[in-house]
Amino acid sequence: MFFPDLSTDRLLLRGVRESDSTFLLRHLSDVDVCRYLYDAEPYTTIDEAEELIRLFIDPEGKTLNRWIIVEKASNEPTGTCGFSLWDKENNRAEIGYDLSPAYWSRGYMTEALTAAIASGFENMALNRMEAIIALENVASFRLVEKLGFQREGVLRDRHLFRGTYYDHYLYSLLARDRIR
Repeated sequence: MFFPDLSTDRLLLRGVRESDSTFLLRHLSDVDVCRYLYDAEPYTTIDEAEELIRLFIDPEGKTLNRWIIVEKASNEPTGTCGFSLWDKENNRAEIGYDLSPAYWSRGYMTEALTAAIASGFENMALNRMEAIIALENVASFRLVEKLGFQREGVLRDRHLFRGTYYDHYLYSLLARDRIR
């Protein structure tokens, strides 16, 4: 299994379910969550959330996945994380993540990504993991640096969003360099 549910001390990372539509609409319509997501507008309809669910349901035969990050103590969804652009021939994928503001600065994303990274290297047999991060998203690039990712450079004009091009940092973590 490439994308099993994952458990940490405080979190459960589980596959997306059809019942997640209300959470995903609320989460991905939050301007703070979407502030640096220059590849899509914030959600405005339940149809958008349901379309996303269809994309991520049953990820085993696909080149992408998304886990819903659930706080165990409250059983509340707090965000998402997962992999996209899985290049199986070259053992490479891009990691992405987002967290509701109510859970910021509590170490949740560090905990979630530590589990996701381990799963990517162990279950997907990745050799290279990439993170593409908007230059302005200081908290995000500090997070991946703490997890052992190295900044490789700037992807100039990576995304066109609302008529403006945005540069992004390219970070990578190789299997041989990861912090365990």
